[in-house]
Amino acid sequence: MAFQISPGVAVSEVDFTTVVPSVQTTAGAIVGNFQWGPAGVIKQTSSETELVSIYGQPSTNTAIQNTFLTASSFLAYGNNLKVVRAVSTTTNNATSHVSSNVQVTNEDSFEYSYLTNRVNANTAGAFIGRYPGSLGNSLTVSVCDAGANGISSTFATWNINNVNVSAFFPGRPGTSVQAAAAGASNDEIHIVVMDTGGLFTGVKNTVLEVFPYLSKASDSTDALGNSNYYKDYIFKNSKYIYAMDPPLYDTIGTTGTTPSSTWGYGLTSAQSFLANSFATMSTTPAFTLTRGTDDAPNDSNKTTAWNLFSNPDEVDISLAISGSASITVQQHIIDMVTDKRKDCIAFISPPSANVVNQSGSETTNIQNWITALAKSSSYVVADCGWKYMFDKYNNNYAYVPLNGDIAGLCVYTDAVRDPWYSPAGFNRGNLKNVVKLAWNPNKNQRDTLYAIGVNPVGTFPGQGTVLFGDKTLQSKPSAFDRINVRRLFIVLEKSIAQAAKFSLFEFNDTTTQNQFVNLVTPFLADIKARRGIFDYRVVCDSTNNTQSVIDANQFVGDIYVKPARSVNFIQLNFVAVRTGVEFTTIVGQA
Repeated sequence: MAFQISPGVAVSEVDFTTVVPSVQTTAGAIVGNFQWGPAGVIKQTSSETELVSIYGQPSTNTAIQNTFLTASSFLAYGNNLKVVRAVSTTTNNATSHVSSNVQVTNEDSFEYSYLTNRVNANTAGAFIGRYPGSLGNSLTVSVCDAGANGISSTFATWNINNVNVSAFFPGRPGTSVQAAAAGASNDEIHIVVMDTGGLFTGVKNTVLEVFPYLSKASDSTDALGNSNYYKDYIFKNSKYIYAMDPPLYDTIGTTGTTPSSTWGYGLTSAQSFLANSFATMSTTPAFTLTRGTDDAPNDSNKTTAWNLFSNPDEVDISLAISGSASITVQQHIIDMVTDKRKDCIAFISPPSANVVNQSGSETTNIQNWITALAKSSSYVVADCGWKYMFDKYNNNYAYVPLNGDIAGLCVYTDAVRDPWYSPAGFNRGNLKNVVKLAWNPNKNQRDTLYAIGVNPVGTFPGQGTVLFGDKTLQSKPSAFDRINVRRLFIVLEKSIAQAAKFSLFEFNDTTTQNQFVNLVTPFLADIKARRGIFDYRVVCDSTNNTQSVIDANQFVGDIYVKPARSVNFIQLNFVAVRTGVEFTTIVGQA
């Protein structure tokens, strides 16, 4: 950059202070079956408590229990897990409509399909459970609104299953000040959400949420200017329900076809928002939600959910946790991390039928699993089994795949050392929350598994349960058949790529070339000082940025790295082009 500081004097400024940034190495990702929570979107969780608040406690359904306990096993080591709930297309939300099935997977789906509509032809009822699943069948929503049910006697006797609901509200609904000023009336509405089945709280007829003085008017606002329209407010504030169609004219619980003629209009219409839907009723209506279902997601549903993680420009992950995935889903995950992302590692375990309650056939079963998997990749880590752990939510024990723990050991290794250290062994490889292993291989069995790229996990007297291998699933012998080397190069490539993006669209001349060398050299020196590499060399000059490279609008930097292991060196060939940054790796002998 050039600028003038006085007449006739110009100063040229070049920024050589750019540094290589640190990158995320501990972000986990998992897809699976949960009994509650948003589906088809990525949600970040930082603890088991947060996992419960979003997806609910695990049920005794094996698939749901496995997913939850695998996720919680990983969170025992780290605090960054991105989760996607996969659902079947036939998994339905609970609804107040007695004959309609509806699936609303997440907030975006509801907002796009329902929230912007004043009337939805009563295809789903007045209220639905916020997420798909039979857990929503535990909910009851009750309404007391101004008009026919706003009279003092009805409000005073507002009672649901012997719970005095009116005690939760400061007074009966009527006409808001805003409505009165616009010439409208009877717009106020009280709504209460109850856990009548006790599935959310463990206690039947518990009041979950209370929404006082909402409005039937679509343009009603509160004192802060936020929408007070009951559908908008519940959408933004409820953890359990959505308000769908305006309530029906006829008796609640029967199929109707005519929506309320006033709910959802604006205040400017000077509308009298009478309780037309309840005019023939003597008590406040209670909408008991039903028809929620828990159909298990199939492999196609799960691979679709995993595709949300496929673009590294959209979501940053480091550790893809397969859980109890089938071979088909495992292959899909492997293809994703190997071919599409190249910046994270997948963790897989054998199917439970290979190691749980077997009688000496475990080694053969795992060998057959690896053969059926038919994948070789340095971006994959395979372990040998499942653990038996306590499920405090159901007060029972369950078998859970080990891949959540193995990914967690990488997080622990990053915390106490660096990503280029091995997560295996007695210093950093101890697994948590293990009652016993489904199968505890002996030395000969461990050696057999290690030869095919499967990392043994064993329980040793006085030492606990330990990861006893650090191989990737790459069958070709090279530096990249080790977890620590693959993770080292993920760090190198992600970090340098982030910094090198600032070289895009600059001139390919000695200034930019020197800037790149000065950028990368201190970063590699720091990693060398922290025992990640033995040696390195950075080449970015006229020898690799020839005139033909420059004419092709490319920029090449060759980074030679000798990782912290014997006799191998690796060349990282960095190429910057107009559309982005690319790396290729070349392995050779020292």
